[in-house]
Amino acid sequence: MTMAESGQAGEIYVIGLGPGDALDLPAANLALMRGREVYLRTGRHPVVQHLKAEGVVIHPMDHFYEESASFDEVYQRMAGFLMGTAEKGNGPVLFAVPGSPLVGETVVRLLLEAAPAKGIRVRLWPAPSFLEAIYSRLNLDPAQGLLVLDSFQLGPFTVPPGKGVLIAQVYSRQMASEVKLTLMDHFPDDHQITVVHAAGVQGLERVKRIPLYELDRLEDLDHLTTVYVPPAAGEMAAGAGTAVKDAGAVYSLDPLVEVMERLLGPGGCPWDRQQTHASLKKYLIEEAYEVTDAIDEGNMYKLCEELGDLLLQVVFHAALAEERGDFTLREVVEGIVEKLKRRHPHVFGERKVKDATEVLKNWEQIKQEEGVNGKKSVGERSLMAGVPRYLPALQRAQKVQGKASLVGFDWPDALSAAVKFEEEWQEVKTAWEGGNEDAVRQEMGDLLFAVVNVCRLLRVNAEEALRAAVDKFIKRFRYMEARATERGLNLQVLSLPELDALWEEAKLAELKK
Repeated sequence: MTMAESGQAGEIYVIGLGPGDALDLPAANLALMRGREVYLRTGRHPVVQHLKAEGVVIHPMDHFYEESASFDEVYQRMAGFLMGTAEKGNGPVLFAVPGSPLVGETVVRLLLEAAPAKGIRVRLWPAPSFLEAIYSRLNLDPAQGLLVLDSFQLGPFTVPPGKGVLIAQVYSRQMASEVKLTLMDHFPDDHQITVVHAAGVQGLERVKRIPLYELDRLEDLDHLTTVYVPPAAGEMAAGAGTAVKDAGAVYSLDPLVEVMERLLGPGGCPWDRQQTHASLKKYLIEEAYEVTDAIDEGNMYKLCEELGDLLLQVVFHAALAEERGDFTLREVVEGIVEKLKRRHPHVFGERKVKDATEVLKNWEQIKQEEGVNGKKSVGERSLMAGVPRYLPALQRAQKVQGKASLVGFDWPDALSAAVKFEEEWQEVKTAWEGGNEDAVRQEMGDLLFAVVNVCRLLRVNAEEALRAAVDKFIKRFRYMEARATERGLNLQVLSLPELDALWEEAKLAELKK
């Protein structure tokens, strides 16, 4: 019975080659390939010469990397070619991959997903992956938790507290640079990492320990290069402590207060003892922004760490105030507890509310009644009194507009605000054409203010929207730099149409992810 008569369009055997040493290539896999034609995902593997010596007729598929615009396209085209070859029904198609077929092999995943629908049977012939060699060489126990990633598909990720990160196929200095920048979002620049080349391959294996910032300075990088990033000491302690916490425990700030008192006391830190409320302002702002970055990244360990840094600033200011006899940290805590209870009468009192909008109106009304130190003020306080001058301009504008809306001073909808935006743009053009720089500056301010109004009424946070747009621009520009370097081009000498073409390529690459 032929395959067509049995309803089967063909077969694909996916054969693991092991991590790179011929001794790790299973005998059954070698026997299957000996004397037959085999497609290799890549010919850049140490065991290839051994295969040739054993009479294997190899067909490397590296040309797909050179002909395709992205790795996604490479893998799709490889899978399509293998299925198309199998459908011809001339016996099983042998496809060999480095390591194990089920570890970091996107083509295999695509075959397993798409081949059955075409009536093609896919059989896997396992082999050890590079992971086993790495575990053995670095004495790692994956059961303790390890995040394994592939540099070819390195996107945003979250590092579980107390866990290490393993990144495979860091094949070039350009890729190493991208990996380094990504890891620096999660680890200190000088965090010690381990770079392993050709793990488990006798005569080729090399292991180096370097600080993270030196990763893209290494010369000997190829497809057999793996980077291991161990958890920082603080991460290990945090991960270990989580398991033994008592769910009913109450944690005190006393240890942090005691450390701060030691730093500010006789024989403490000279730098800390020189600080004032004014000198610490910039650090308070920086720490708040780092908390925001951690939230945007979805990195919970980093958020935990940055909240600690922000808390340190609060304790630092309170310690300085206590030295001067102004107030204590206890008073800070008591004050915010009292304020929260006072401003939530629907939780701690008898007042009823319908929704979150009414909660905000009550909050502002109570603030108006409070004055200083929680006492009712003699005169009416401005709604704008609580808007800090040092907020980022977009954020401050949105807060001001939101407060004005509480008394009904607002546009009825986003469309009406957009009409005002068009009006402001016309005023900018008039000032521009008149050559009045001061008027242009003022009208541009009004235009931006109008844009924020539209954002607010569309329920878009203007500050976050612009920050995301800047991040997107940086990501696309880095893509342009990377592709230009790969092609031996210099961005500074490219024409605008050539730069635009790279930009469009960067946008297309985003859509394919």
